[in-house]
Amino acid sequence: MKKYLTILLTAICLNSFSQTEQEIYEQAFQQLNCMLNETCSASLKEAVFIVENAYFSNTLDKEQYEKQITLVSELAKQVVISRTLIYNFPDREEVAKNASIFSIITDSIKILIDTNLIVVFSPYTYDFNDIWGNQEWSNMFVSKLLETKKGNCHSLPLLYKIIANEIGARTHIALAPNHMYIKIQNKANGWYNTELTSGVFPVDAWLMASGYIHLDAIVNKLYMEALNDKQTIALCMTDLAKGYERKLGDTADLDFILKCCDATLKHYPNYINALLLKAETKKKKFDLLMAKHNTKNPQDILTLPEAKQIFSEMTSEYSKIHDLGYRAMPENIYMDWLLLLKEERNKYENKEIINFKPLNK
Repeated sequence: MKKYLTILLTAICLNSFSQTEQEIYEQAFQQLNCMLNETCSASLKEAVFIVENAYFSNTLDKEQYEKQITLVSELAKQVVISRTLIYNFPDREEVAKNASIFSIITDSIKILIDTNLIVVFSPYTYDFNDIWGNQEWSNMFVSKLLETKKGNCHSLPLLYKIIANEIGARTHIALAPNHMYIKIQNKANGWYNTELTSGVFPVDAWLMASGYIHLDAIVNKLYMEALNDKQTIALCMTDLAKGYERKLGDTADLDFILKCCDATLKHYPNYINALLLKAETKKKKFDLLMAKHNTKNPQDILTLPEAKQIFSEMTSEYSKIHDLGYRAMPENIYMDWLLLLKEERNKYENKEIINFKPLNK
């Protein structure tokens, strides 16, 4: 964490001699938007770097970032070669790739350097400190996960998906309330879930056990849907907006945040985080208008065309969010829900998936 604070402080000091924060974020927006509109090649690895680098004012070491991802990806390839998987369906190679990524992220991997030296690649672990980046937004970053081997339900699935893309494994990001996980499909069992915070393959019943997944939210594809690659890049656009908001605070351009939300929703119309951020930003704009007119009563300014329009858009956004089935999950409930999977593993674990055991040759 000290490293990340140093990067941030250095970026602030250098800022007066380089691009402004607004220019940096505008450039990042254009790069992501290019990917979403298919006017340049799309890469989740690159999109994640763009988002995190913008937060650090373009001072994140890209060479180191790519080197770390290459190392893990090459290790995943070697795990595929060095193990025999008990699985006899036509997509055996595909399943072996995903099994190797899962092993690397959740288990210790012994690496034979020479006949006298074996090193252990330690697993990535869940960081229970500041799980939603409330204290420091960079706690959500893949670069932080790569550096410290500690991550959360945001960075761990993103890293899994990045590695999968690097080694040619088909896998998908999926969402639950305040949560991301992995969905994979194979010929033996169809779709199954991979939960990286605890290293378990949970059944859908565990997701529903939170009590915060309304049936309407599933029907409207807010949660439990396997996202395509463009939708996953769209998540990064909202991450860009949230990092911008956290970094610039009261000086943030609210229209830039709304622009990011709209770009996200163009390609992923029901992405709940973008919908929420858009509604909350509209509310901020309305609050600023009330402060400008020195009132705390919304009715006092609703006669103004601008206020009336913003208020109408804000209420419409919140109504849509509720109608889609969204229900806010408090952090303490979220933690209890995560622990439920460990405490009642036998109840919620997919037994058929865990039978695909890799054996060392």
